[in-house]
Amino acid sequence: MAAAASFLEEELCCSVCSDIFKDPVLLKCSHSFCRVCLQKFWEQKNSRECPLCRRKSSMDDPPVNLTLKNIVESYLQQRSVRNVEEKSESRCSLHGEKLLLFCVEDQEPICLVCQTARKHKDHQLCPLEEAVEDKKEDLRASLIPLKEKLEKFSKVKQEFEETAKHIKSQSQHTEKRIKKEFEELHQFLREEEEARLAILRVEEMEKSEKMKEKIENISKQVSTLTEKIRDIEKAMGAEDISFLKTISDTKEKNQCSLQDPELESGALIDVAKHLGSLKFRVWEKMMETVQYTPVTLDPNTAAPQLSVSDDLISVRDTGVIQQLPNNPERFSVCVCVLGNKGFISGKHSWEVEVGDKPEWDVGVAAEFVSRKGEITYKPENGFWVVALRKGDVYTACDSPSTCLRLKTKPQRTRVQLDYDRGQVSFFNPTDMSLIHTFKGTFTGRLFPYFSPHVNNDGSNPGSLKICPVKVSVTVTSSQ
Repeated sequence: MAAAASFLEEELCCSVCSDIFKDPVLLKCSHSFCRVCLQKFWEQKNSRECPLCRRKSSMDDPPVNLTLKNIVESYLQQRSVRNVEEKSESRCSLHGEKLLLFCVEDQEPICLVCQTARKHKDHQLCPLEEAVEDKKEDLRASLIPLKEKLEKFSKVKQEFEETAKHIKSQSQHTEKRIKKEFEELHQFLREEEEARLAILRVEEMEKSEKMKEKIENISKQVSTLTEKIRDIEKAMGAEDISFLKTISDTKEKNQCSLQDPELESGALIDVAKHLGSLKFRVWEKMMETVQYTPVTLDPNTAAPQLSVSDDLISVRDTGVIQQLPNNPERFSVCVCVLGNKGFISGKHSWEVEVGDKPEWDVGVAAEFVSRKGEITYKPENGFWVVALRKGDVYTACDSPSTCLRLKTKPQRTRVQLDYDRGQVSFFNPTDMSLIHTFKGTFTGRLFPYFSPHVNNDGSNPGSLKICPVKVSVTVTSSQ
């Protein structure tokens, strides 16, 4: 408020005397000055020109700037009222004395007369300046958490803005992937359509060609029969003697040994072959080219140095920290990623291709596990994990950890979760030999867990990949 008043007062000051306008006059150049200030300036210069822009004035007696004059008078009146109020605020409303003390109990400024009054008798008092300084110190202290909160909010706002950009990027990338996936399906369907239409055209051509040959043969037979009929009718029209002499030859010549034509079985297009359960048969064939994995990865949980494949079935450690939102689901210290689907009941299994990686961690993790700090693999912390270190040291991360001895090094590891029985088992899928089984009681949602961590020296490259399973369709007939 004070700053606004100060700014207004500056605008209402004459540029010659630097004081508030008195009887302001207006020149044609639109500049205004006090009448006395302008006349003195002209006398000193011996010319009538504007003190600001130096434009010559043709008027000896410029008109009063009524608008500016009214504004100045209104401002001076308000300032006078404000000064009176400020003076009244600095004095005691009861005694009219200057406020010099501060009552700590009543939290109000008082004068020296109030000090001896019954209301403030025996109250703790202090000089007004000291109370002001104490109150300012309290406010300074209250500023600290506010500034800390402001800093935190500003940081979170920046994180939210980065998250908004990431959401946009995710949406664009996902849209491209969806279009690509559907284009592959469309391409498959187009090729399948063309193949089936080609088979239909071949059948049509072959059967049409056979029918054409039959029609040509029948046409020839029709011509022969027509000619025989004409010969007989001609003979019948001859004179009696001539007719009787040639009747034997005519009958013998026009005997017909042709068999009656018949339409062979299978001459028509086999419509049922082409259209029968067409969608199902195309879908069944499509399954041969489409992979299904019982588990896919959730990139929103992946540590910043992990790279999840576009099809969400493999993950590798790049060793490079990416700029990703630090959302609650994401692991920030542990280099790992979870499956996108959690389980709260039933039996579930999936196979992970570990290849020749010398180090990896695979298993199951609870939804409540720590995402932002250091973790220790053990069931009490929500981890049921088997780990490989140094290429041949297999460990079941139990309490305490168990060193596992395997006859062969598996290229794949099968994880089998039986939630209701409280078991997580690991197998070598080559011969289904058991690697280890954790037993306990599960509560809450459990997720597939993967960690393909790379070593500090950049060793242990490669990725962990979820293996696809073969899907088969069993058709049962209804009675």
